Amino acid sequence: MAGPRRIPIEDHIDLHAFSPREITLLLEDYLEEASRAGFRQVRIIHGRGTGTQRQRVRSVLSRHPFVETYGDAPPEAGGWGATVVVLRLRGDANGGR
Repeated sequence: MAGPRRIPIEDHIDLHAFSPREITLLLEDYLEEASRAGFRQVRIIHGRGTGTQRQRVRSVLSRHPFVETYGDAPPEAGGWGATVVVLRLRGDANGGR
């Protein structure tokens, strides 16, 4: 089994390169690192397909403490094949602490 992969933290992540079983942990780590890097908004590219990956992504987003809001990306940024996430300001993820 290969070791963990290091991925650069950018304002977007394309999930096509990852297996479905990696998505939950990957997204949790990505959101934390994106917040730490100072991003206020990120885009998660999950593809259109059957909608299964989109549902998995939004399940993680709905319960993640660093997520303020999320929704479909605008058409020029992937439409319903991507989700735009607004992250809470640093310190707001723990109720302002």
